[in-house]
Amino acid sequence: MPGSLNTLMQKEQNTSIFSTVPKVVRKNVLTQKVVIVDGQPGCGKTMLSPIVGALDRVELMSFPVEIEFICRFHQLGKISEDAAAAWVKMMCDHRLYHGMMGREMNCRWKDLSSVFRAPNPLKYLVRFFQKGDEIIPERIQRERPILHLAAHNLLADGEPFFAGLQENVLMIHVVRHPLYMVKQQALNMERLPSNPRNVNVYFEYQDMQLPYYVHGWEELYLASSYMERAVYLIDRMTRRIEEAAQRCRAKYNAKIITVPFEKFVLAPEPYLQQIVSELGTRVTWITKKEMKRQKVPRRMIADGINLPIYERCGWQPSESASEVDEFRLRREMVKKDVKKDALDVMDRLSEAYEKEYLGKVFLDEYRN
Repeated sequence: MPGSLNTLMQKEQNTSIFSTVPKVVRKNVLTQKVVIVDGQPGCGKTMLSPIVGALDRVELMSFPVEIEFICRFHQLGKISEDAAAAWVKMMCDHRLYHGMMGREMNCRWKDLSSVFRAPNPLKYLVRFFQKGDEIIPERIQRERPILHLAAHNLLADGEPFFAGLQENVLMIHVVRHPLYMVKQQALNMERLPSNPRNVNVYFEYQDMQLPYYVHGWEELYLASSYMERAVYLIDRMTRRIEEAAQRCRAKYNAKIITVPFEKFVLAPEPYLQQIVSELGTRVTWITKKEMKRQKVPRRMIADGINLPIYERCGWQPSESASEVDEFRLRREMVKKDVKKDALDVMDRLSEAYEKEYLGKVFLDEYRN
């Protein structure tokens, strides 16, 4: 026995820690189910996320920026798939474990992810006074909480998420007409890339720091106005998301529900029932109360909630008498700030979206 031990010790001493790279794994997990409300900036995630968060057993919404970073570093080839997948699982378990004890909870009154804006704040506030630590895994098993995340463009880079969590994750991908997203994204282009408050993934290009989403079209980005950059980003991100969704469904049997914003706010029931069925949860009176707060269903697509954060992102109350007039006004706004090539891209994106989600009656009226 001592000889065998000496042999193992000698083998360890002769092996460099850099000579082999082990596969990173996490097999014992706390998180039983995750729901992610994902989409491009301006798509309406923060309308849908509170409604999802008001379903039975679904946890308070949080923004998983560290998980987004992991997936983006993986997309740029800086993190291996096994490490990224294990890391995603670790961060989900970390969020759920601390959330069940009331740790790292956002208590800022006006924040969208604040506990005080939750559909049922008392559910989370009592956790400050409950026992935690060793009893939390048993509580998770008993209560079966559903971790709830609201992400930005995660599907485009989200293979590590599906590789790690597989059947335990439901991705709700919110889509919206590009004319309703472009203003916020143009403001993002103007305000965020040079702002140190914006913590995101950047890469170096000709001694410049560029955001991760520009990789592969750097020269076009640098030659474009803010509005043009927004148009080109929507175009590229839409294609990347469609390709990633197809790949993840084939490779991981990924559960992805596409929710068109326009259809949901006018007639939410079919999509809500699909979400409820996939999550194994139910609609409660709290859900219906939250839907009323989000003005769902609503008379017009543009009839949103007047919040300061939405105004900072370019939202304004609609002054149009009809949906068609609102779309025409938004196209004129884009037309004033872009060259013909970018306007052609926006028109192509708009027509494709309208054919897919808005229907022939709307198209005939709008295009004529």
